This record gives sequence, structure tokens and C-alpha cells, in this order.
Amino acid sequence: MSASGGTKAIVAALVANLAIAVAKFVAFIFSGSSSMLAESVHSLADSGNQGLLLLGGKKAKREATPQHPFGYGRERYIYAFLVSIVLFSVGGMFAIYEGYEKIKHPHEIDHWYWPVGVLVFAIIAESFSFRTAIKESNLTRGNLTWTQFVRRAKAPELPVVLLEDLGALVGLILALVGVSLALATGDGVWDGIGTLCIGILLILIAIVLAAETKSLLLGEAAGTDEVGKIEAALVDGETVSRVIHMRTLHLGPEELLVAAKIAVRHDETAAEVASAINAAEERIRAAVPIARVIYLEPDIYSETAAAEGTNPGKTPGGH
Repeated sequence: MSASGGTKAIVAALVANLAIAVAKFVAFIFSGSSSMLAESVHSLADSGNQGLLLLGGKKAKREATPQHPFGYGRERYIYAFLVSIVLFSVGGMFAIYEGYEKIKHPHEIDHWYWPVGVLVFAIIAESFSFRTAIKESNLTRGNLTWTQFVRRAKAPELPVVLLEDLGALVGLILALVGVSLALATGDGVWDGIGTLCIGILLILIAIVLAAETKSLLLGEAAGTDEVGKIEAALVDGETVSRVIHMRTLHLGPEELLVAAKIAVRHDETAAEVASAINAAEERIRAAVPIARVIYLEPDIYSETAAAEGTNPGKTPGGH
């Protein structure tokens, strides 16, 4: 995912959520609807989340330092994880509390046209934001399903915005249903039930986001396609005969570390091996441009060592 694509989707979501949050809160003041209060807090939390994503993107651009020699690319993962916490605590838990209180102490909705009008406006505005996120995601999604895209994306911004916008749209529909039933029956309990459903929805989305960003924080390897390209680029059939073993790690969404032990002929000179390593690094960067940190170790391939297995703690196939 390009940084510009992610930023465009974040800004679109931020503008929409700020406008919607103000409209919802005004509707709550005039109507007293708990669904509107929960939704206004939800939109405010979403606005804060988009601010966190923009801040994380800015901090990730800092240059590497002696203390952080691999740079700050993972800042984007950290702030995406914070988003899931904010969505859970501020959005989800508040909505559940407000829904419980409204079910326990229901009251009729005043000035029905305020919440209904604002919810219709919010659905339209959120749809435009969701459309932008879908459009930007399709530029890099390829043949992946939406579930696969959310699970495999190394850049967290678009999956976060997609799930937030999806949750916001479903939440708005739940709020509209709750308000409509409360108006139709004259029973404010329905408004509380709608609010409670919104809270449960937000918590479920927050759990998914937390699980995915936690995996990125722990460190994920390159995708299958990228690994295949790197392995193909390493072997030239002359000096480098095979890849003995290789590890990859995302230092950030657009920065990949590659560490590999490669097999060279035993009769090669040091100069020839060094030249082969430099050439292999160039081929890797040409095949996978995000492979910016590359460490290659030459070795003599041993079938006996390779037969011992692939213990991650060892380097199988080498001496």
C-alpha cells in the first residue's frame, strides 16, 4: 500500500467523522436519544483514531538513529494498535454502558426528526468515506478476498479505516433501527437496545484490529510472492547455486529485512564471492524494492547438514 493512498483514505474518514460527530451530538441534545449520544462518541473516537494514524505515519518517516538503526517504520503499527484500544474503550464500552442505562431507565425520544435526519446524513457521508477506502484498497488488494486483505496487509492504515467505516455504517443502521422502533412503539427501550448492539459491534471490530496489529508488532515475514521473488533473485546458477536458508522481517510496511545463507562453490576466491553477493543484493532490490536491509552469508552447501532438519535456531545445510 502506498503511503499516499493510505493518507487519502484517512483524511476522507477524518473529515466525514468530524462532521458526523457534530451533527450527532446536536441531534442528541434536541432528542435525548442514547443511540445518538453513543454514535456521537463513536464518531469522535473514530476522528481521534484517524488522527493517531496520521501521527504514526509522520513519526515513521524519521531517519534511523544509532539507537534505532533500522528506523521507525513500526511506529505505524504501534499507532494502529492504539486505535484498536481507543475503539474498544471509548467507543465500545461507552456505548454498552449508555445502552444499559437506557434500557434500565427508558424515556421517549423528543423531536424525532433530529436523530432520523442526522442518521440519514451520517449514512450518506460515511458511505463516501467507505467508498474512498475501498477504492484505495483495490489498488493493492489484487486477487485477495477482503478477509485475506485485512489479514495479510503489511500497511495497517487501510484495513483499520475499512473496518472502522464498515463498523460505522452498520452502527448507524443499528441506531436508525433502534430509534425507528422507539418512535413506532413509544418505548425508549428499543433505543437502548440499538445502543447496546452498537457497543458490541465496536468491541468485536476492536478485537479483530488488535489481533491483526499485534501480529504486525511482533514482526511478520514477507509474503509468499515476495519470498519467491527474493529466492529466485538470489540464485544466479553460477557463483550462487542455492539458498541454504533465509529469514525475512518487515521493519515497517514498506521496508523489509532479508537475511540469508547462500551456497557458493568451494573454489571461488574472496573477491568473486564478494562480487556475487553485491550482484545478488542488486537483483533482490530490483525484484522486491522494499527489501532495503540485506545481509547475505556465503557458505558451502552440505547435504549431511541439510538432512538434519530445519531447526529455526540453526542454519541447516551449511557448515
